[in-house]
Amino acid sequence: MDQLTALLFSLLTFQLSFSGVISTTFTIENKCDYTVWPGILSNAGVAPLPITGFVLQTGESKTITAPTSWGGRFWGRTLCSQDSTGKFSCVTGDCGSGKLECGGSGAKPPATLAEFTLDGAGGLDFFDVSLVDGYNVPMLVKPEGGTGQNCTSTGCEGDVNDACPSELRVMSTDGREGVACKSACEAFGSPEYCCSGAFGSPDTCKPSSYSHIFKTACPRAYSYAYDDHTSTFTCASADYTITFCPLPNTSQKSSQGQNTNSDNDNNNPPPSPSSTEASSGMVYDGAFVVSKASPSTCTHVLRSKGIVGVISIMVAIWQLTCSSA
Repeated sequence: MDQLTALLFSLLTFQLSFSGVISTTFTIENKCDYTVWPGILSNAGVAPLPITGFVLQTGESKTITAPTSWGGRFWGRTLCSQDSTGKFSCVTGDCGSGKLECGGSGAKPPATLAEFTLDGAGGLDFFDVSLVDGYNVPMLVKPEGGTGQNCTSTGCEGDVNDACPSELRVMSTDGREGVACKSACEAFGSPEYCCSGAFGSPDTCKPSSYSHIFKTACPRAYSYAYDDHTSTFTCASADYTITFCPLPNTSQKSSQGQNTNSDNDNNNPPPSPSSTEASSGMVYDGAFVVSKASPSTCTHVLRSKGIVGVISIMVAIWQLTCSSA
């Protein structure tokens, strides 16, 4: 009897893992024509992930699994190197750890951020791409297999460095080209740009001429602290793909070429929940998102069946317990 009970509990654990009930998968891929060193920082009070930094050459990807209660951020570091003493550092997005792994340290602005809170209010994942701390690399977050009326891709696909004004521009070490774009808060430290002090509320902190530059280039990304209405997205039961340089030939000036492709989805306002995103192959059918371009639909169906399996196993355990009492 004890062996049978143990077997059922083992099956329950397997079913939970398989169905995604206890984990969410992040696939990070690099389509830039230069190397990117992703960094990861967990939110305060949340257990850190086993990995906090790694390298992705052009065309490489890495998959990371996080508990469904996890929250934190991903970003890309660029122009990284190691000095003669073994200290690791990056020109943009550096976390200051002196190592490949960030080990609990966040990105030094400016840096494009992908932010997540999994299993939040209503059991939904909340996510966004933020330029509040500035911009350093194009990024797209795409849900895979999730549901919800606001469960859609978001990001900043274009090269904001092209539009960055000189007072916000971060130059390469040789001073020849712009490699990142600061936020007005980082550049000037004024409360009206940082949404602090007397400007610490949505009523008093408004978009600035500088945040408009980011919003024009990337309509779905956060451009300043209270840019919630068009910039926060939610999904249930989704995995996520985070892509650096999602568009062909999109890169920062630190690469060999500059972005010449201005025809991208993020030059348009976010779609309404009932619209169709032809470019990404996402079709909205009520509150269910079907992807024509990937096997994520199968993943969602498997998760639904997995939950049924979990319930069946729990009922079996309950019946077994009652019969042996």
